[in-house]
Amino acid sequence: MVKRITNVVFAGLGGQGVLKASDILAQAAFRQGFDVKKSEIHGMSQRGGSVTSDVRFGDEVLSPMVPEGETDYLVVLAPEEVDNNRGRLRDGGVLIKPDDIDATALPHAKSLNVALLGVLSAHLDLPESDWVEAIHAALPEKLHKLNDRAFAIGRSVGNKR
Repeated sequence: MVKRITNVVFAGLGGQGVLKASDILAQAAFRQGFDVKKSEIHGMSQRGGSVTSDVRFGDEVLSPMVPEGETDYLVVLAPEEVDNNRGRLRDGGVLIKPDDIDATALPHAKSLNVALLGVLSAHLDLPESDWVEAIHAALPEKLHKLNDRAFAIGRSVGNKR
């Protein structure tokens, strides 16, 4: 029997919350009992450069790196990073990009990463409660309401796709 592994790549620029978003997904998957592996490439992230983070989860994951061309879900936070990372998607993979979200509807510009997680959550078989708990665990309490709203906006978009 082939064990299915879900491969997700987050891409963006330093300061956009790429690593935070990947931490939240990893935590949500871990809460469901999956084996989870995660890796990060920072580049010049402190200066607004490219940042990517791979998250793999399933029954058994041996490597944290998503093999080239095997990404099931590519979540991109910066429009200019779409073309740079599109080649990582497998045939039939799902691209989730910043223009999927109406930025004017977000409670705060910095909540785009959580809104895009909401879009992603509509594609993955992880309970919404695990996502919310993972978001709350990753962020200070004063940001919970704002990010709950951003997540709900993204989830609504994802459910309409």
